[in-house]
Amino acid sequence: MPVFHQSTRAPDPRLEHLLRRSVLVAGVLVLCVPLARGDSVWFGSIPLWLLGMPLVSWWSLHRFRLPRPPRAATGMSRRRGRTVQARRYGGNREAGRLARAA
Repeated sequence: MPVFHQSTRAPDPRLEHLLRRSVLVAGVLVLCVPLARGDSVWFGSIPLWLLGMPLVSWWSLHRFRLPRPPRAATGMSRRRGRTVQARRYGGNREAGRLARAA
């Protein structure tokens, strides 16, 4: 299985600025202009193309990183020790007797 390494390089600031501005303008258009909330025969859902696609490209510019919640909010404030998984014992003796009797 291939191992993917994430680069620590920052994205191009000009492209990030362009995407941030297009998301802002598209959000204002979708909120204020009723025609921008509709759909088109050729393009389909207009808010998808105005707002959704720039948001996805902005997210992919940052290499699909999701924001991490604080550790206290996830309930994992301390690490658990390494424990051994429970093991099954040889079997149920009662079930063996019933199977032989039938």
